[in-house]
Amino acid sequence: MNFLFSLYHTVLFEPLFNTLVILYNLVPGKDFGVAVILVTLLVRFAFAPLSAKAVVAQRKLAALQPKAKEIQERLKTDRDKQAKELLGLYKKEGVNPFAGILPILIQLPFLIALYQVFWKGLGQEQLQFLYGFVNNPGFIDPTFLGMVDLGERSFVLAILAAIFQFFQGKQMAQKHPPGDQKSFAATFQKQALYFFPVLTLLIVSQLPSAIGLYWITTSLFSIGQQWYIVRTNNKRQTTNDT
Repeated sequence: MNFLFSLYHTVLFEPLFNTLVILYNLVPGKDFGVAVILVTLLVRFAFAPLSAKAVVAQRKLAALQPKAKEIQERLKTDRDKQAKELLGLYKKEGVNPFAGILPILIQLPFLIALYQVFWKGLGQEQLQFLYGFVNNPGFIDPTFLGMVDLGERSFVLAILAAIFQFFQGKQMAQKHPPGDQKSFAATFQKQALYFFPVLTLLIVSQLPSAIGLYWITTSLFSIGQQWYIVRTNNKRQTTNDT
């Protein structure tokens, strides 16, 4: 266990922490909030291709839901045959039902490390993890735009994080046909649309507001990426149809 923690700290936490301090040193006025936004964007851009694959896979699966549901209803008493037909459908359409999960799992350790950098990276004791070539600022001023202390809790940033979490969930929500509104998937999706923003508010409001700024930044990035992918795919589909 100690080996795994040491590996995680060396491979993930320290590089991200050093990147944060480098950006903090380079940002005019040494605004810690701007450094938080920049390092969040760097990580999200680095994983953008994986995230895009997950979004495309989820959209393909959503488009196949009517056919998948028809198979499930027709073969609900024969689970083995149902599974074979579903796998056949996915294979025929070139869709991997797990393609949207793998990119998220790969990103997860990096996102957890980034989360911890913003949570723990404000203390003087963390500066001992700086690489030799990184200039030690001596003290990290946690102020954002001269107004918000990112080392303290901020209910305003927590509310904003919850709002953008809601819009992100709403954007990613799948459309269900009128006859499918009471299905388990539709009900779960509707509940999750409100549950996750409330959960975000409860979590972020209890942590240093650097986490709230990170949460807002990553939600806005995800919203923009989703919009771009959908717009690009729609244009490509229109071109193919013509």
